[in-house]
Amino acid sequence: MKLLFDIVARGLYMIGRFLNLTYNEVNIIVYYLLVPLSWTLMAGKLIGLSVPSLTLVLIGVWTFIAVAKRGRFRQWCDVAFVKSQDFLLRFRRIGWNYVVSSVIICVVVPLLVYVALIWALLAS
Repeated sequence: MKLLFDIVARGLYMIGRFLNLTYNEVNIIVYYLLVPLSWTLMAGKLIGLSVPSLTLVLIGVWTFIAVAKRGRFRQWCDVAFVKSQDFLLRFRRIGWNYVVSSVIICVVVPLLVYVALIWALLAS
């Protein structure tokens, strides 16, 4: 688990350095925008929508955030990241530490969703 956590974290750090973004900004953009956006696009394709309405809602929400937080986006991402950490730390109740909960919630679950969506797209 630790190795996978380290690989993902290093990847996010490298992306941040390349794009001149902080780790927290990259983390929030990936897990709160790019991953859900890819899911809404695939789900929309599954149900036959040329432009999925949920995708438009997600883009609208992020457009609002970008405009509303202009000049304060980094701080907003810092707050959102801390709230995400707090959420992952709640899994201590079932015996998962931060690394385990991060890998399961942020890597394993998204991969399972991608597998299911891709399988459904290929089967349709």
